[in-house]
Amino acid sequence: MPCLYITTNVNMEGVDTDPFYLEVTKAVASIVGRPQNLVMVVLKGSIEIVFGGNKEAAAYAEIVSMGGITKQYIELISLSINPTHFILKVFDMQALPLPSKL
Repeated sequence: MPCLYITTNVNMEGVDTDPFYLEVTKAVASIVGRPQNLVMVVLKGSIEIVFGGNKEAAAYAEIVSMGGITKQYIELISLSINPTHFILKVFDMQALPLPSKL
């Protein structure tokens, strides 16, 4: 199951995040080639993040999937965050070696 986990210092209080979740879920499903009902999206806002010594809008995200990961994930985040203040950790489980039979 693909999972996109986003942490940001953007204040999310009072923001209707439903359109964001729908758009990102659809995009992740399309990019990794999985059905939308198997995509998990987690968004944590209003978290204390300091980037480069200041508290400007920033985000840290992790994507975990079994294949299908491309550089398009950075384009998924539409939180008005400068791309230089956005870090994306990618974990492709398909790239891992198969477990030993020992």
